[in-house]
Amino acid sequence: MESPPPHKRNVGRDDDRISALPDDLLLGILERLELREAVRAGAVSTRWRHLPHRLSRLHLNGRHFRCTTLLEYMDAFTGAARSLLTDRDCHCNGSHAIKSISLRFFLSAPHLSSIGRAVEHVVSRGETKRLHFGTCSPYKRNTALQLAEFGQQFMSFSRDYPLAFRWLTRLTLKNLAFGHSDVTDLISACDKLTHLTLSFCQLVDEHTPLKIDTPSSGIKDLEFIQFGCTQIELISVPKLSKVQCTSWRLANPPVRFVYVPELRDVSLSTGAMAWQVPFLLSECLSRSAMNLSKLHLNFRHQMIWIQPEHPKQLTAIFRNLSDLSLSEIFPECDLSWTLFILEAAPALQKFTLSRTRHACDIAFEDNAEKTNVVWEPSKDFKHMNLKSLTIDGFEEEDKVTNYIRLVMERAVGLKRIELRGEGCKKCDAIDPRTSQVDETRRHRIKELLTNGSSSSVERIMR
Repeated sequence: MESPPPHKRNVGRDDDRISALPDDLLLGILERLELREAVRAGAVSTRWRHLPHRLSRLHLNGRHFRCTTLLEYMDAFTGAARSLLTDRDCHCNGSHAIKSISLRFFLSAPHLSSIGRAVEHVVSRGETKRLHFGTCSPYKRNTALQLAEFGQQFMSFSRDYPLAFRWLTRLTLKNLAFGHSDVTDLISACDKLTHLTLSFCQLVDEHTPLKIDTPSSGIKDLEFIQFGCTQIELISVPKLSKVQCTSWRLANPPVRFVYVPELRDVSLSTGAMAWQVPFLLSECLSRSAMNLSKLHLNFRHQMIWIQPEHPKQLTAIFRNLSDLSLSEIFPECDLSWTLFILEAAPALQKFTLSRTRHACDIAFEDNAEKTNVVWEPSKDFKHMNLKSLTIDGFEEEDKVTNYIRLVMERAVGLKRIELRGEGCKKCDAIDPRTSQVDETRRHRIKELLTNGSSSSVERIMR
């Protein structure tokens, strides 16, 4: 018996079935696409043509346009922004509010006014929930003069279009130089701003501190990536809950917290330079930060840039700390010094520690010399709340196993130890930690960790 002929798709009929769907369902389809794909879909069908102008979110990135000059990039960008922001009333029978706008653009003075007018046209309706501006630099390397010019352009932009900036919820700024009060003025001008990222930015006078004093702002998240100044001083930022500071070139400590009562999450990450000396955490963190619950310190397999201190100096600050991560400690360094933080943080429940020994570890000439850190923990210290200890980059050596046993002796409530031998994600070198732990070795390690100990801690090796 002959098989039935294969079904042939009727393109026109099937496409008509999709086009026959109501606008709300078609919009649901387009909302799941990248903006470029959504616009293309509208361009090929008269039925879909008006739909991109009814999308509830608009995310435009100047780098996504295929152009050769800065002028061409920004002509294309502003043309698309005007069309999708201000022309939407002409393309749809009813007004559909744009709930989320994200615009990432190059700083070109002639085009900033078009962006500002288009955004103010939308936000004046009062229905926008999220508004993000991000800046790009057209150059791989920028001179101090160019950075200062970009900074002046952006500050002028903020002053010329105050309504748009009052609606901003997120700012991501890159390669700008600011006057000493510009950052505070910018935060104060943005009534709804909750997230600010400053990447490869600096003060015009790098030999002065960046002072942020915004007692009335609602900003919650600050991120600094290689910011150029002598120190970042958070004088009064009452709603601030998260701070990240990465790859600083300034002297230690990089940040000084003054009044930050809602601070909960701090992340500091850098490879120490020769001119930087270890600092006390009590010199950096504020006693007003009594809600701090998460601390991440990444040493980038270079010198340990914090100095152990008496736990009593930190107990008031760390009394609610529950999650601690110490990353990329160079493998020759002793680990006992880390216990001063455990002793200062009685509520700590989760502790993650990582060590690195990779072929891609490169020490630069201006990196600080790696020195061992010595600290003798209190003999009678017992931690009642630590539940989980994770060590990334575990190696079977006395230094590490002795350290784990030391933690087990002090953390009387410890429930779980996880030892992970992750390989390097940046280099192709074969790392002995990447191989699976065989049963013989697994048994030997467990014996080393349990010998003489009555602990019933669960031990997991990956």
